[in-house]
Amino acid sequence: MEWETVIGLEIHAQLSTNTKIFSGASTAFGAEPNTQACAVDLALPGTLPVFNENALRMAVMFGLAVNAEIGKRSVFDRKNYFYPDLPKGYQTTQLAEPIVGPGYIDIELDDGTTRRVRIHHAHLEEDAGKSLHEDFHGMSGIDLNRAGTPLVEIVSEPDMRTAKEASAYARKIHAIITTLGICDGNMAEGSMRCDCNVSVRPKGQEALGTRTELKNINSFRFIERAIETEVARQIDLIEDGGRVIQETRLYDPERNETRSMRSKEEANDYRYFPCPDLLPVIIDDTYIEQIRAELPELPDARKARFVSEFGLSEYDAAVLSAYHAQADYFEQVTRVAGDAKQAANWVMGELAKNLNQKDLDIKESPVSADQLGGLIARIKDDTITGKIAKQVFEIMWAEGGSADEIIEAKGLRQVTDTGAIEAIVDQVITECTTQVDQYKAAEPDKRGKMLGFFMGQIMKASQGKANPGQVQGLLKQKLDALCD
Repeated sequence: MEWETVIGLEIHAQLSTNTKIFSGASTAFGAEPNTQACAVDLALPGTLPVFNENALRMAVMFGLAVNAEIGKRSVFDRKNYFYPDLPKGYQTTQLAEPIVGPGYIDIELDDGTTRRVRIHHAHLEEDAGKSLHEDFHGMSGIDLNRAGTPLVEIVSEPDMRTAKEASAYARKIHAIITTLGICDGNMAEGSMRCDCNVSVRPKGQEALGTRTELKNINSFRFIERAIETEVARQIDLIEDGGRVIQETRLYDPERNETRSMRSKEEANDYRYFPCPDLLPVIIDDTYIEQIRAELPELPDARKARFVSEFGLSEYDAAVLSAYHAQADYFEQVTRVAGDAKQAANWVMGELAKNLNQKDLDIKESPVSADQLGGLIARIKDDTITGKIAKQVFEIMWAEGGSADEIIEAKGLRQVTDTGAIEAIVDQVITECTTQVDQYKAAEPDKRGKMLGFFMGQIMKASQGKANPGQVQGLLKQKLDALCD
């Protein structure tokens, strides 16, 4: 039987406010456990929440960025459940009247096509604390620093059909929230977390299958692997005569398997009711339009500009605009170098390779955009060759310094003196008699391909410093003269 996968994502993005959603406690990451949870976060008797207006602005920004309806009236509700890291015994969230209504984004697929993924809604809520299960000798520790941190939960429709589509959707959401500056998107620190709702059904069937929820996945790679693993599990289970149970499951990346956590709750299991301590939030068109006017350039618009302004291919523009910090880096390299195409090649090539090898974010790159732009400028003005540029980059990465400083200190300046180049060309032609004879015996239209050997020998003899353009012109001239 042929199966179809149906996927919907719930993405939790921690908003980059300085204080929590209902209190003045700090949201800074990395503090000592339980030092940033105040009386309001813990719901101690006599405390009342005060809504953080900056969280509201950030949620509206997100809604506008994803073409969504903005709720001019939104209401906070209490979601009741008991867990050690939820000190109140309930979570303040939004259910029936969220701040962001239906919207959509378009994602780009590997084959160059696009798919529209609808967003059901996005709502504001407070984060819970964190349970720690390591180094407690068989017990769990509770850190409540995160309790009360503002979240926007982004709920998609079940419009995705493959794990790669789900990953592309999550990456696009990441690009939007980081571009807006409403979330740093650091998945390793839990700033962005993803729950994947996965089901399968026979190809052509309209009714949805029973779904499972894969909880708190914290990397794009794991989103793909978790979904693929769960899809395979569900298909094997059904084909063996079993049935899928609606439940919440945990993905274990070390074993590449999903495991049952608990049965999946429905909304009525949480006994939602409007929060009696918070009034409805009312906003008007003026408020919304003011925020719209302040939106930064979004990833799709930036991609289009990279194509039109810099002449990049659709692919290069999509890659470079997909991550806000990378797009900023690329633009600064281009400004310094004066060559967008070479800037794109270096950012997507040598820089990306080194960042991946060291598992670094581009914001952590030892080579700044100004340094890389300066290096490319030295290639453009023929100070160094492309081959030498890679050596300069390696030194720059390991030791720092500008391209000019490294070139001078290491004596890497390109040889452009015609006399010096001619001497090396003559030396190689004299030493490579067999290849010269082959060149002379070849048909004229075949000789061009044979220059590569001689070019390699000459560049080797010059330690990569000879100007390739000068070398090629002089070499061809001398070899052709021998054929006359």
